[in-house]
Formats: sequence, structure tokens, C-alpha cells
Amino acid sequence: MDQEQISGPLRNRRVHMANERTFLAWIRTSIAIMAFGFVVEKFALFIREFSVYIMRDRSLQPSPDSVPAGAGGLSGLLGMMLVGLGALMSLLAFIRYKRVERQIDNDRFQPSVILDLLLVMSILAVATLLVLYLIHRV
Repeated sequence: MDQEQISGPLRNRRVHMANERTFLAWIRTSIAIMAFGFVVEKFALFIREFSVYIMRDRSLQPSPDSVPAGAGGLSGLLGMMLVGLGALMSLLAFIRYKRVERQIDNDRFQPSVILDLLLVMSILAVATLLVLYLIHRV
């Protein structure tokens, strides 16, 4: 069946389903970012617990190179930021989904780059923080 022969409601159903698939892709991405943030935060907790364990061990003498008891603070902050970014991303994805849904119903779709721009800026900010964190640790 040719695209021009498909009736309006059926064509709209297909476009609505494509919009829903896009929304679900954004949701999966935001869940992945939140899960990564959770892992980063738990790694910070592991570093803190490990440093306390090392300091309590009487056979090991603390040295200037030993991990301080407050280690992992930056990764904890980064983990919380990633969880927040994922939550914000899912909210923005929902807003975009509803907006596009209304535009499809009104047959006046106009692409928006706001969510994409916010995502790229957020990922660049997180990447910059990760690079600074890794440089600081070397």
C-alpha cells in the first residue's frame, strides 16, 4: 500500500507509535544514566569503607600516599549528578512526548532541539567532570 493511499487515522497511529518508541528510547537512556550514577556513588562508598578498613589495620602504617578517610567525595557527587541528570532527562522526555503528541494530532509537527541540546550539554559537563576527576587522580 502506497503512503498516499493510507488514511489519515492510520497514518497518525503510525506516527504516534513512532513518537512513543522515541519516548521509550529516551526513557531507557535516562534509566541507564541513573544506573551509572548509582554505580559511581556506590563505588565512592566502597572507596570510603576501604580507606577506613586500611586505616584501622594496625599492621599497615599510614603513609602520605594512603587514601584519606574522606576519599570518594568527588565520585559521590558525580554519581548524584548523574542520577539527577537521568531524572531530569526522563521528565524532559515526557514533556517532549506530550508536546509532539499534540502537534501530531493538530497536524502541525515542528521539531524541537531543546531536549537534544540539553542532553548534549549535560553529557559534555559530566564528561568534563570525569576528565578532571581522572586527571586529579593521576
